[in-house]
Formats: sequence, C-alpha cells, structure tokens
Amino acid sequence: MGLVRIACYHVALPLKKPIRHASHERTTSDSLIVRATLDGGIEGYGEGVPRSYVTGETIESAIEAVCGTDPAPALGDPTDYEQAVARIDALTLPSIEADPRGMFGNAARCALELALLDAFGRKFGRSVSDAVRCLLEGRSYLRPEPGPVRYSGAITAEDPRKERISAWKMRIYGFDRVKVKVGVSGQDDPARLRRFRRILGSRMDLRLDANESWSAAELLDRVAPLRGCRPSAIEQPVPHAEVESLAELRPRLGVPVMLDESLCGAPDGRRAVSLGLADLFNVRISKCGGLGPTIRLIDLAFRSGLGVQLGCHPGESGLLSAAGRHLASNLIGLRYLEGSYERHVLAENPTTPDVTFGFGGRAGTIAGPGLGVEVDPARLERMTVSRRDISHA
Repeated sequence: MGLVRIACYHVALPLKKPIRHASHERTTSDSLIVRATLDGGIEGYGEGVPRSYVTGETIESAIEAVCGTDPAPALGDPTDYEQAVARIDALTLPSIEADPRGMFGNAARCALELALLDAFGRKFGRSVSDAVRCLLEGRSYLRPEPGPVRYSGAITAEDPRKERISAWKMRIYGFDRVKVKVGVSGQDDPARLRRFRRILGSRMDLRLDANESWSAAELLDRVAPLRGCRPSAIEQPVPHAEVESLAELRPRLGVPVMLDESLCGAPDGRRAVSLGLADLFNVRISKCGGLGPTIRLIDLAFRSGLGVQLGCHPGESGLLSAAGRHLASNLIGLRYLEGSYERHVLAENPTTPDVTFGFGGRAGTIAGPGLGVEVDPARLERMTVSRRDISHA
C-alpha cells in the first residue's frame, strides 16, 4: 500500500486581525497543504508555510518542489510504521540539497513529510507522536511518555490601547511567558516595554522579537534602553546579512540572543555554534523542513549548551499546530513553546477538532491516528486559491 497520488493546495487562511511585525504585515496566511493518498484510498494531510523573507520560498516554488519530486520509489510499501518513518525521514528535495543554507524547499518538504506521516499513521493505526519518539530514540531529552505542554503568549505591534488590552489578556489568562514584537517603525519600544512590565508584573518572563529590524551598527544603542525591563531574550535582532556581527556584539548586549531567520537549515545551525552567534535557537517545523530536520537542530542546540524555543508561523492551521504539539509533548527542556493559536488568530480553520491551548497556555496530548486532526473538505475548498494533482501510480 504505497503512495499513489499527491495533491497540493494553495490555501489562504483568513486571520481575525492583521499580524504585524518589523518584517511584514498580513491579513491572510498563505499555506501549502499537501494531501497524500495511499493505495487503497487512505489519505493524509500536511502543511508548510512558505515565506520568501524566511526561506526564500513562495507558494509557487513550494508547489513546484513537491510536484517535481517522486517519493514513491523511495517509500515503497513499508511493513510497519517504524519503517515508514525511517523512509520518510530520509526524503529530501533537490532544491534543499543545492542550497548552501539547506533551506530552499523546507516548507515544501515539511508539508510532504507531514502528509506522509499522517497517511501511514492512519494506515498502521499509529500517532505522529510515535513517529516523533522513533526520531528521538536514545536522546536524553525524550520524555518517558508524551505529556502536557505550556505555550507562551505574544503581543504584536499595534496602537497603545490595543496593546494594553493584549497585555491585560495575557495576565488575566494566566500566561507565565510572553513575547513582545519590537523594532516596528514609529513605535517607542522603551515606553512600550515599561507599560507591559507594569501590566504583566515583575514575575512574567518577557522576551523580545525584533524580526531583523536593527542594523549591527545601531544594535547596542537600541537594546540598552530595553534592559531595564529585564527581557529574558531577544530574537533575531539584526538582518541575516549581518548575523556574523553577533559574534562580537552578543557578549556586550546584556540580553541573550535567539536566532530565527538566521536559523533555517543545518548549515545555519553549525555556523551559529562554531562562531558563537546565539544563546538560543528558535526552531520552527515548517521553516526547518519538517519534524526530522527540526529534531536534528534541537539536538545540535542541546549538545552545544544552547536553549531552544519551538516556535510557529503566525496563521498556521491545525495541521502544523498538531505536529508542533506531538513534538513538544515528547521533549524535555524546551525553554519556550509557541503555537496552537488557531481560535485566537484564525477566522476559519480547515481542521477539526480545535487544538487551541487552554488557560495559561496549557494543552494536553493529541490522540488518534496520524496527526490526530481531520481536514474538512468543504472548508478546505473555500480557502483554496489553486490546486495541483500529481499521480504516482
């Protein structure tokens, strides 16, 4: 019962309100959703979030990357889920292999990987959590068994009134960690952080995300006025083109540095460790190419004594949220966890059941075969911009 057909959907997920940061503003979230069909009609779905300003991918290039490869011969007809997981993990795309940063095609590979893990999980009656445990076998940071997780909140850049409301929501809703977007043109970040600290309280873990907004030349001056609010980390403070400047600047900042846009593939991770560019890695399943490549970056971080944030792409659907939950539920030692924002961010979601986190960002494990969520065909059709089908029979 091997792979016989793949369908690629360009999906525009409607957002409840615009998401704004220093690099971009969006009112819909464009995703690549892949449907993999096995012989016998068993289907699985996966998602990737191509972002040209992150991995260089577009929806069009991601669809071309998936449709331009034939994974069926390498997959064959696995006899059990463990064999399927190993074969899926070994899949790569020519564009990733040819890219010096190992990232062009990562969202495409992620969507394909998750669709296959979902499909074969349904075939063998196994959860993607089991796939994660296969990939983490022997690691010291593998939980004895899957368990509950706790997500952090986020405050995006808006007008002062809306930001105050967001901060109060974070406090009332019981979060213990909150991320704040900084570096947006026209915003007074020192005043904003003082306001947030007053509302959130002195015990809240408050970290910052600059989204490449400051040059290396101005970085020290930009960060100095923010240190009084005791940020626990600052994410991607300089553009990727200037990331090597952090080797000299990071020890002088007084705030731990987390890499995001400069951490997309294995070569990025190795360079960050060898040059001392970061204190933490922000790994995201789509950005890093799927569960397998993400786990390998997490492994590099832990072996190198770095902290790890398992992040997400704003506006991702329940497919990527479920994948993130399966990974986080099996890990010990994550510093921060982001994701499962659906009900708070999306006006409509193509998946059921709702896997949004609960009070305080708390969430349990996801049961059921595959990813444990179902795609509603009618909702998917409403959100679909275009579709392409490829037969592998």
